[in-house]
Formats: sequence, structure tokens, C-alpha cells
Amino acid sequence: MITGDIKSKIDQIWNAFWSGGIANPIEVIEQITYLLFLRRLDDLHTLEENKATRLKRPMERRLFPAGADARGRAYDSLRWSRFKNEAPSEMFAIVGEHVFPFLRTLGSDDSTYAHHMKDARFTIPTPALLAKVVDLLDAVPMDNRDTKGDLYEYMLGKIASAGQNGQFRTPRHIIQLMVEMTAPTPTDTICDPASGTCGFLVAAGEYLREQHASLFHDAKLNRHFNHGMFHGYDFDNTMLRIGSMNMMLHGVDNPAITYRDSLGQEHSFEEGRYSLVLANPPFAGSLDYENVAKDLLQTVKTKKTELLFLALFLRLLKPGGRAAVIVPDGVLFGSSTAHKALRKMLVEDQKLDGIVSLPGGVFKPYAGVSTAILFFTKTNSGGTEQVWFYDMQADGYSLDDKRQPLLPEDKLGLQPLKDKRNQLLKEEHIKNNLPDVLARWAQRGGTERQRSRTEQSFCVPKADIAANGYDLSINRYKEVVHAQVQHRAPSEILAELAKLEDEIAAGMKALEGMLEVK
Repeated sequence: MITGDIKSKIDQIWNAFWSGGIANPIEVIEQITYLLFLRRLDDLHTLEENKATRLKRPMERRLFPAGADARGRAYDSLRWSRFKNEAPSEMFAIVGEHVFPFLRTLGSDDSTYAHHMKDARFTIPTPALLAKVVDLLDAVPMDNRDTKGDLYEYMLGKIASAGQNGQFRTPRHIIQLMVEMTAPTPTDTICDPASGTCGFLVAAGEYLREQHASLFHDAKLNRHFNHGMFHGYDFDNTMLRIGSMNMMLHGVDNPAITYRDSLGQEHSFEEGRYSLVLANPPFAGSLDYENVAKDLLQTVKTKKTELLFLALFLRLLKPGGRAAVIVPDGVLFGSSTAHKALRKMLVEDQKLDGIVSLPGGVFKPYAGVSTAILFFTKTNSGGTEQVWFYDMQADGYSLDDKRQPLLPEDKLGLQPLKDKRNQLLKEEHIKNNLPDVLARWAQRGGTERQRSRTEQSFCVPKADIAANGYDLSINRYKEVVHAQVQHRAPSEILAELAKLEDEIAAGMKALEGMLEVK
């Protein structure tokens, strides 16, 4: 967790951009991303230099080549550690005329980061703003991986708080819940086909660092983690750059973050490639049939993007692969032929594990649509016996547009489950259901099956779901306890009223007697 001092520095950088004339939060993040990448390149080059000096042999890999660029400036002068000491006007010229053209040439490198820098644009308008931002960024400690990752996450949070482009961010605590519930393993190959800022992939990586730290001592697993585990697709180049940088700052050497229209390209070459899909894809309504990949239409004939994405996830997963994906509630109860066919497919042909109904305000202020998290396993041979449902009422934050925390920080998210000292009291659980969701999910094959359907979570047999036309909305199965109203005969009520009237009259008479005595 980053300190208040570092947050203050980031706030200063952010405010410097805004006061300097760059008001678009995405552009701010993009320019910061370029500068952080340059600082990271210089750090890596320095490590190579130190290694060569220590071993007394030539550098194996020069990130900044020997010699000069096409304009005659030495590549060595393009390093962060060099240009940061120049006067503002000279720094501005070096960065705009030499550093960014150099960045664009890095696309020949085989790393995902270099690939996404090939169309880098320098849009900082003045030397004074550049000098101020470079000074502020240089003062932020970047030695610790946790600090680097948290720092970038904090800046990404500002995209949402700025009120623009918030659709790119799923709340971090919801992402962490989904990751914990799917429990990634060191051998998983993980995909997010609508990766945005790579929040799901980052959270999966952090989970593995925490739960499977020994994987980094195994050469094969370590290589898989850094070069084969993480795959993200998006068709927004800015998001690809931001997502790639997010992965880099969280310590993943070379994730596959690539450009792709997930619904508009054939996927036969990727069929059965992944063991875990984590996603909150954009549900933008309908698509033109002409733009939809034919292999997806073979699975489900529809123009609805939410159904096409589910068909995509099933195609991408290998048998035994699992998924946790956010869907609008309409997927659960929609009456179209395609809706019913896809739900039947999940229940009968695959293994539908569970459904968590999310509170209506989770994605405010950007969207008020009701959503749920689907958990399923691809089997191609059925396996659904009982479907676990959880009716989440609160996620720790207010469900209005402000989304203010309702509890202290150590009581939010999943912290109360991880630290027994922070366990939630009953009145606190009402404000944060997440620890309870995870705890009950772990018991879905045992004690959860004995729960009544009047409780917050319960299991429903496959036969009941089939009998209800494969409707998966929790309200179809949840039972509500109504307070019993005692019906009484009118004569009984009248007799009781008469008795009450006699008691009032007797009381008044006694009061009059007391007054006469006085």
C-alpha cells in the first residue's frame, strides 16, 4: 500500500498536467506511462551496465545503443538519468525530437511493451510542464515492485474519479473477489478478452505471488509466469499501452497484451488455449452480423454482445478450464431463443458452478445496470448438479454515485477474512458482504447445500433450474419470509374494543375521585 507522501506526489503530478493544459485523464495517464517506461528502460540499462562491470565483460544487451541517432544525438543522452538534469528547454527538445522517435523504433524488440510504444506521441505542451513532471516522477521511489504497482493503480483510479472513461475499470475489490474465488494456479494460462487496464491479469499475478511464492524458484514455472501465463486483448491502443505498463510495474516481464477485436475475428487458432478466463467485457448492445466472427455464430446465433462474449469464453477455454465473468442480469432471465439456448448450454453441456448477484450500484456513477458474476467450468460433457447462488447486498461502499467507503480501510474488501483481527461484526457484514461470499463459496459442496432458500446464499438442483426454463435469476429461486398476520373475527375485535373502553372509563372515574379528595 502506498503512503500518503507518495499519494501526495502523484496528486501533484496529476494537478500539474491539469493546470498545464492537459485535462483528458486518459491522455495524462498515457504521457505518464511513456515517461515511466523511459525511466524503466534506463533502470534496466543501468542493471546491464553494472552486471557487465561486475563480470568484466561486454554488455549482453544494450537498451540504448552505442552511437547516435539520425539527427546526430548520442543515444546515451536519451536516458532518463541524463536528460532529467538538462534545462527545461533543452530537455523538451531532447524528449520531443529524439527520445520519442527512439521509443517508436523499439517496436522491433519482441517485448509487448516495445510493441505498444511504436506509435508513441509526445503531447506535453511546454518545457516548464515537462520539467515539473520529470522532477516529480523522479522523486517517486520505484525500487519496490509493490510500490510501483500500487502507484500505477492509484493513478488508474484517477481515471474513474475524473468522471471520464470509467468504463475501463472494474472496482478493484470485485476483481480481487473473482480472482480469489477462481484461485489461479502456477500452471494456469489466463486470458481477459476485454483487458482494458489489465486489472484482472494484475490481480491474478498478485494472487500467485501471495499464495504460490515458490513458483519463482522453479525455472519452468517462473518462465511461464513471465512469458506465457497472461494474455489480454483490446482494440484500443491507448488501453493496450496502459495495460502493458500496469503489468510491467507489477513485475511481469513479457505478457501477451495484443490488439484484437474479440468478437470480430475468427478464434479457431485459439480454441481450447486457456485454463482460466477472467473478464468484465463491454456490453454495448447489438452488433452487425457482418462484423461477428462466424465461429461464434456457430455457437449461438445472436447479435447480442453479452451472449457472444459468453460463446467466446467457452471457445477459448480448454476442457476443465474455468471462468469468472461479469454479465448484465438480462443474460440470466432473457426470454429470447438465444438467451435460453446459451443458459441451457451452460447448465446441461458444461458445469455451471455459481452465480453471485451484485448490488445495483457497483458500477456507478458510470452505469446503473444490474449485474452478476457467472462462475462455470468447461467440460463439454455436463456436470452441473447444484448451482450455488449468493445475493450480495453490499460491497463496502455506498451504492450511489459517490461510492464512499462505509467502513474503515482494514474492514473493506477481503481483508477481514485474511486477518482474523478484522473480522466483521453482524452490523459490519451488512455493509460488506465480500468476506462472507468467499467463505460460503468454499463450502458450496458441503454445508451450503443445507441452507434454506430464505438465506443470503443457497444451492439449487439442476432439475429445478431445468423445470424453470433454465432461468438463472436469483429471485426465481429465493424465498421470502413474510410476517404472519393473525386474522381475527370482527366480533372478537369489537369485544376487545368494548373491554378497552370500560377500562378507560374506570380509569377516568378513579382519577375524578382522587381530585375530589384533594
